[in-house]
Amino acid sequence: MKDLERFSGKTTQKPRQSAAASSPQTVLPQAQFVTIGEEEAGQRIDNYLLRVCKGVPKSHVYRILRSGEVRVNKGRIDQLYRLVAGDIVRIPPVRMAEKPDNVVPAAEFPIIYEDAHLLVIDKPAGVAVHGGSGVSFGVIEQLRSARPDAKFLELVHRLDRETSGLLLLAKKRSALTSLHEQMRDGETDKRYLVLATGDWKNKRQHVKAPLHKYTTGDGERRVAVMETGMPSHTVFTLLRKYKDFALLEAELKTGRTHQIRVHLQSTGFPIAGDDKYGDFAQNKALQKRPVPLKRMFLHAHQITFRHPDSGKIMTLNAPLAPECEKFLVSLGQPDNSALQ
Repeated sequence: MKDLERFSGKTTQKPRQSAAASSPQTVLPQAQFVTIGEEEAGQRIDNYLLRVCKGVPKSHVYRILRSGEVRVNKGRIDQLYRLVAGDIVRIPPVRMAEKPDNVVPAAEFPIIYEDAHLLVIDKPAGVAVHGGSGVSFGVIEQLRSARPDAKFLELVHRLDRETSGLLLLAKKRSALTSLHEQMRDGETDKRYLVLATGDWKNKRQHVKAPLHKYTTGDGERRVAVMETGMPSHTVFTLLRKYKDFALLEAELKTGRTHQIRVHLQSTGFPIAGDDKYGDFAQNKALQKRPVPLKRMFLHAHQITFRHPDSGKIMTLNAPLAPECEKFLVSLGQPDNSALQ
């Protein structure tokens, strides 16, 4: 069974198709015994099973956990158990229908940096970083499909689907842990290029507005400025001033959901092309210009962090997407006097 043949641990018994599984749609492999390696250690058993048993319904994964059919070192565990290197996990026979039409298409993305610990790509706008919320797959699933021999590949952070630019992925669990600690402790520096609409005045502006996440009646995730929200801080630096637009660099001091988008909206300068928090009439007009803007103008262009293995301080950059560059050119010469 494809989903079980791709275990990242060492198996002591290969799956076998039974006589009852003569249909190409159904396979009944035997129990698997998997030895957990260093890269799998630290994961919760439920998350580990959901990953290696691709295609098996989540409800079924939790059922075999509750029933005790999954064993670690011959003993029963619950879904909160965290795996340890050397653990021997028994995964019982699972039944699933193969759906070739739903196979995640393999894809690679422009690579900014890669070594044994990290993969940093330049994510295009319009591509989700992971499946869910109406999206069947995203960057992480496509990369795993393109790299079937990768023992470990996880997102370090996320970008909105409409945002382009730098996306970090960890190729080792130690790298993931290190980078998460750096982000939690405020050691990383993330910078975005953003085109704000309106007559922006300040060369440098701090926006400190608490943000509250909520879900709309139709299940859409949204964010609003509210006194009861989480403390949030963005620093905006003016790079170029155009008539009715301003190219800004946004420096995140906190990392809240939709932070840049909502902070700009709350100050009266929404992002050009933002279909959630922008000026919808203006967005339609932007799409009809001679050089149209058909996406949100938000790009993760720079990140600074400490390499999780060497400790070296690294600063990586991703060039502005061509469609955004073309739109800037169409705006004419910027007003340099605004920067003085």
